Amino acid sequence: MRAVVYCHCKQCQRTSGHYVAATACDLDRLTLINDEGLCWYRSSAEAQRGFCSVCGSSLFWRPDHEEYVAIMAGTLDAPTGLSSREHIHTSSTSDYYTITDGLPQFPDDHAGLWEEGGE
Repeated sequence: MRAVVYCHCKQCQRTSGHYVAATACDLDRLTLINDEGLCWYRSSAEAQRGFCSVCGSSLFWRPDHEEYVAIMAGTLDAPTGLSSREHIHTSSTSDYYTITDGLPQFPDDHAGLWEEGGE
């Protein structure tokens, strides 16, 4: 799985109540043991968000024309073996917090974002 990316876009803020921390993997590498309750919501013209219809948890984000799925990092059991990579869409951060962790920050998205790996 790819290192965790923190997304601060308005859609992620609305979905999570803050910002999203997500890893990602190729669609063909994701195996769901049980997808009971999994629902997909068309959140934009380009992507869908997967959530649990039983508890309401935000689980996935999947673009329509790509072969990967983003997985909300907080849904994974520890130890995950993941590290943090960067912040994206920082031009949309709210006024109640400041990013101070020293990770790279990008005002929007950027090329290579969903590639596996880290730095």
